[in-house]
Amino acid sequence: MLCLNLSPGEYMTIGENVVVQLDRISGDRCKLVVDAPREIAILRGEVRERSGKERPACVFDAPRWHRKEIAWNRSKAQALSAMRALLGEMDGSDRNVQALRRQLEHMFPAERRESEKASNA
Repeated sequence: MLCLNLSPGEYMTIGENVVVQLDRISGDRCKLVVDAPREIAILRGEVRERSGKERPACVFDAPRWHRKEIAWNRSKAQALSAMRALLGEMDGSDRNVQALRRQLEHMFPAERRESEKASNA
């Protein structure tokens, strides 16, 4: 799968006759402008799935909220480590503890922990 970063006003082409342009970004949403021949169906994913079609295998779940990248430093790495340790001491069968673990892992996935260790070494 190709992943592109576009700035407002930039565009990409698909084949010879489809153009996708990024019009603007507002918060966690963007406005795309698509110019394609009428015979090419363009549907929002939710409309496609509601009509009974499968979700394409290449589509991933993105976070529901937009967060700016946190400036990472030793203090934040230590705080994250302390939160993980506290969660480790709590009863793992408690649904709330499990939910907290999932949320923490969503916000700070394992890759981030590896980069923390490297930056703190």
